Amino acid sequence: MALTPELSKKTHLKEVAGIPLQVATVDNWRQIQSFEAKPDDLLICTYPKSGTTWIQEIVDMIEQNGDMEKCRRTIIQHRHPFIEWARPPQPSGVDKANAMPAPRILRTHLPTHLLPPSFWENNCKFLYVARNAKDCMVSYYHFQRMNQVLPDPGTWEEYFETFINGKVGWGSWFEHVKGWWEMRDRYQILFLFYEDIKRDPKHEIQKVIKFMGKNLDEMVLDKIVQETSFEKMKENPMTNRSTVPKSILDQSISPFMRKGTVGDWKNYFTVAQNEKFDEIYRRKMEGTSINFCMEL
Repeated sequence: MALTPELSKKTHLKEVAGIPLQVATVDNWRQIQSFEAKPDDLLICTYPKSGTTWIQEIVDMIEQNGDMEKCRRTIIQHRHPFIEWARPPQPSGVDKANAMPAPRILRTHLPTHLLPPSFWENNCKFLYVARNAKDCMVSYYHFQRMNQVLPDPGTWEEYFETFINGKVGWGSWFEHVKGWWEMRDRYQILFLFYEDIKRDPKHEIQKVIKFMGKNLDEMVLDKIVQETSFEKMKENPMTNRSTVPKSILDQSISPFMRKGTVGDWKNYFTVAQNEKFDEIYRRKMEGTSINFCMEL
């Protein structure tokens, strides 16, 4: 029997080491943890709703030397296996990664302490994109409203509390960002900010090209900047998730690619919420040198 959206919306999360994750991921945890990374793997790492699809398309265009046709070979979520993804009876993210020829580009939302150990042991390359917490919260709220396989976010007021308490999929934004920031000098990690890519895409994409060990001319670089703009990607069926069934992502509730801006949080946060958030932020981020831009 197919689940009606009303029923499937009631999905809950299960915890691994205090981090809420989707039930199928937790049920497949042993396979995920024993995943064998290879030294030439590149792992795209993000907290949810921090520009994952955007950086994937940038990385893929660099990998394909700016060839749009090659980037259209399949929808974006199939190009880079999502390590912790599981939805039996379909092949898991690990199965897909194992079937992929090297060099592989993979992705994850996992915090550092839940990453399969072989990634660290093999000194893989990690590309981390961080987005300011306020915009991230707003984006995640709308994503949970339209995503039929994540828990219902409830009202904005309720979600505000859920998010700051880290009771969302993949856990606390604060811990996630801090964890990866603290690792950045000990491993091959390129740490980027969503807001910087928005402000100066060319400069940030150049960093990615260099990090990937590629050499691309100015014309190709300009093409990548152009093709990975929010407007272009929102119209592109290969990146906008329009092929995903409504029973999973109901884009009539909210589009998958909604605004892609910096500072949209100001349309949601009340003055009281903003003050409360800033206080919690100060407390949780104390002692870390990371700096976020909240508006452009």
